[in-house]
Amino acid sequence: MSSTPDTVVLVHGLWMTPRSWEHWVPYYEAKGLTVLTPGYPGFEVEVEALRKNPEVIARLTVPEVVDHLARVVESVAVPPIIVGHSFGGTLTQLLLARGLGSVGVAIDSAPTEGVRVTPWSQTRSLLPALRRPSNRNAAVGFTPEEFHYAFTNTSDDRESRQVWERYAIPAPGRWIFDYGLVANFRPGPQETWVDYTADRAPLLFVAGERDHIMPPSVNRANARRYRRSPAVTEYRELAGRDHWTCGSYGWERVADLALDWALEHARTDRPWVAA
Repeated sequence: MSSTPDTVVLVHGLWMTPRSWEHWVPYYEAKGLTVLTPGYPGFEVEVEALRKNPEVIARLTVPEVVDHLARVVESVAVPPIIVGHSFGGTLTQLLLARGLGSVGVAIDSAPTEGVRVTPWSQTRSLLPALRRPSNRNAAVGFTPEEFHYAFTNTSDDRESRQVWERYAIPAPGRWIFDYGLVANFRPGPQETWVDYTADRAPLLFVAGERDHIMPPSVNRANARRYRRSPAVTEYRELAGRDHWTCGSYGWERVADLALDWALEHARTDRPWVAA
């Protein structure tokens, strides 16, 4: 029996915590939805605490995070809408590949394995983490200037600094090295691999035209990988928007696009069979 999803699961990305969704939660709740914002394991504390002791998340693995998020999604009676930003977009794809959710939206998504498009702006954004091999086993953050280039390049210095102070934390360096450098060159499927030919819930990619760290070309290439899947896969590009599109001026437009598309395409009439 089909049923309209009444819950949205918002999945944050790297260098962020669930606080990054603080405007979306009341916005969606005002529309009558239940909103869940699960953090990665170890991310349950506030931004300020993680900045003081980032080593608690330095060795976190992607499978641990996916398993944790899967339990949250599975706890919802009607398969929920899953919306992920940045690496949260990768995690959204991995959750859908497990047969979870009624529909997914990946905003400014980091790519899953097999997407071999790496624009210069993306490389430059990740260089602060990649420049030292020892960072692979550490939690690595952006300086305010590095964050401005990678996340908030359409904002002025003052606004960007405010965003950095409010939201930015270090991220597990292993993720940046392993999924930014070598995932496509190791033999066999890696932790961010999905079966691009399998059936799954519908998926929308949303890219920001001026995103430096996850540019439109990366999101388009990721969406094209699903061309042989029978599932609905669509792509939208938003003019003038950077990587901080879920929090910068006009974020309501992004939230409305994600929700309207999700409600139109949600599928709860049958279980999805994971690959």
